[in-house]
Amino acid sequence: MKTLIIYMSTHGCTKHVVEELAQALHGDATIHNLKAKKQPDLQSYERVIIGGSIHAGQIQRKIREYCEQNQEQLEDKQLGLFICCMHEGEQAFQQLENAFPEKLHQYAKTEAILGGEFNFEKMHFLEKLVVRKIAKVDQTVRKINHEAIQNFANKMDKTFSPFLMLI
Repeated sequence: MKTLIIYMSTHGCTKHVVEELAQALHGDATIHNLKAKKQPDLQSYERVIIGGSIHAGQIQRKIREYCEQNQEQLEDKQLGLFICCMHEGEQAFQQLENAFPEKLHQYAKTEAILGGEFNFEKMHFLEKLVVRKIAKVDQTVRKINHEAIQNFANKMDKTFSPFLMLI
């Protein structure tokens, strides 16, 4: 089964998560960064996974716009949605819910929060200032959830057959 993973990464965390996810999936997985000018052809893929990182409570604008512009095509795919963020619990679930159009949540096979990081080496001065003030963090912190990545891949790999419901 051919899978397309569409993502955006500001400081590299989501890129690392996507690479790990692609390795965990069965079948052929293609990774596409939305920063590229050429948009991927969705027709060539049975599964599509979309994700990005959360900054100031929001996913990257290009991810949201891509989902809105391609919503009809995405509804016909086995769809997975994920975010990378530093929050946990209810606040993280709220960020996941706000990251994608409501209709896509209904069509998604699975959704996940895959952890995140504050990478001070890649942040500019203002970002560091905000993270220090809001998150009370003053150095690089990595909280990528490798178990969640594997669980997400396993759920995407599971097939659904309507004929099994007849048994």
